[in-house]
Amino acid sequence: MSADYLVIGGGIVGLATAWRLQTMQPGRRVLLLEKESEVGRHQSGHNSGVLHCGLYYKPGSIKAMLAVRGIQQMVEFCQEANIAHEVCGKLVVACDDEELDRLRKLEERGCQNGLEGIEFLGREAMLEHEPRVGGIAALRVPQEGIVDYPAVCIELRRRVEANGGEVQTGAYVTRLEKRGGEWVAKTTKGDFTGRFLVNCAGLYSDRVAGLAGEKRETIIIPFRGEYYKLTESSEGLVRHLIYPVPDPQFPFLGVHFTRLIHGGIEAGPNAVLAFAREGYRKTQVNLRDLFDAVTYAGLWRFIAKYPRMTALELWQSFSKRRFCKALQKLVPDIGVNDIEPGGAGVRAQAMAREGELIQDFCLIKRPAALHVLNAPSPAATASLAIGEEIVLKILADK
Repeated sequence: MSADYLVIGGGIVGLATAWRLQTMQPGRRVLLLEKESEVGRHQSGHNSGVLHCGLYYKPGSIKAMLAVRGIQQMVEFCQEANIAHEVCGKLVVACDDEELDRLRKLEERGCQNGLEGIEFLGREAMLEHEPRVGGIAALRVPQEGIVDYPAVCIELRRRVEANGGEVQTGAYVTRLEKRGGEWVAKTTKGDFTGRFLVNCAGLYSDRVAGLAGEKRETIIIPFRGEYYKLTESSEGLVRHLIYPVPDPQFPFLGVHFTRLIHGGIEAGPNAVLAFAREGYRKTQVNLRDLFDAVTYAGLWRFIAKYPRMTALELWQSFSKRRFCKALQKLVPDIGVNDIEPGGAGVRAQAMAREGELIQDFCLIKRPAALHVLNAPSPAATASLAIGEEIVLKILADK
């Protein structure tokens, strides 16, 4: 029997979308296809588990709107499902006068995005929250926190299946065809059909869109984010979350400190080109992924725009001492013996031909399909709101 909705991708966005399709349209048949043996194996399971509230994002953007709405929904979801989470707040730290000006502007942006309770802290007040922090001032953002996203994925799958939906794992989509008003997805597990296609394929969203006939205006360029973790004896250097003030000259946030929901402190990430879309280690190479990246003019324009940042990020990838120096800007007392190698994740980041990273979420609606072509951070936090927005877009023309 054909499904009403065929969702490709079993990460947190795909799962949240499948669940929203069921709860907002009761009785509709939903089928989700995931290429891995379990859900949430890539971006959803390779991140620092932060609940982002929408502080950084341009007011009026889809990302800002859905982050603010999404963090509230995610916290409520975790409370209801008894999933480990903590709203612990974070500090965004200014280290000099130039950053202080940007910190004030960031405070204004947060207020424009509807965030309440943001506090501007001087040096002494900062130390009450983080006694070992550097810098001259900070914003305390009380809404932010930490969560177990893999557990969220498992619970979403349970709910989708409990509502009569179907989740097919080990189903790698190799071809999409349109036959008589239905989509036919040819996979490594057989053929599956559905009337409306929802592409939530994350790291492969551009390729799935191509299978559906979309012209590739942007492509996913995989940037690996590498982490160190504080040694057990050094975890007292950081209490909660410590972030830098974003530099508008660079497209990435910079290294920061994150307390993990199940214990430990992560430090990072950097941002280096991965040689595979699932390249969690430096040695992992996928020739097709690498060819896609290095033959894309946008990547070379990006490197030409940000040569210093590109070099520094690469240096940090190979030099523990250089990585530690970047961390010392936020916590001066940290030393190379206080950190050890941690995990890594890969961002599903869309890049335009002009060499710019696509900053906002990108949802493209077609007559019988919707493609999520860019959903980097804070997509995990905002996943329930993204799913809601997708359903509203689908229903808008009905």
